[in-house]
Amino acid sequence: MRLILLFFLFTVSVCAQKSYQKNYFDTGKIKSEGWIINGKKTNYWKFYYQNGLLEKEGHFSNKNKIKYWYFYRLNGKKEAEGHYANGKKLKWWVYYNGNENVSYKCQFKNNLKDGYCLQYENNKVVLAQKHKDDRLIKEWTDMESFKKDNNLRDLK
Repeated sequence: MRLILLFFLFTVSVCAQKSYQKNYFDTGKIKSEGWIINGKKTNYWKFYYQNGLLEKEGHFSNKNKIKYWYFYRLNGKKEAEGHYANGKKLKWWVYYNGNENVSYKCQFKNNLKDGYCLQYENNKVVLAQKHKDDRLIKEWTDMESFKKDNNLRDLK
């Protein structure tokens, strides 16, 4: 029985080799780091600019981006964040201006705008759009008419 258990554990460890990998720029600074299983990126990864600041971070499964990701500008300030499923944008994405204030939010489905997109200035919505399969359906510049025309539960 012990021999069978040892054989099983050895087989599993050989078949699914998981290791932590670090990649470097020619300058010696870190370029990326994260987990690899059978040669494919998996789990949590970080990617860096050549200046050493974080460029992006998030999860992989079978080489595809999944779950929640964060993206940063070259100066380290947040640029965007949002969900992925099978390598495609999904649900709400938030985009930031250079001061890390929200500039717009947009709903995605299969990498296409699908739902509402809201543009912000001084932390207030100044433009709202509704998209379906990346096509603009309607646009509002008056927030009262936008609220009147839409079921705000859709904005979750």
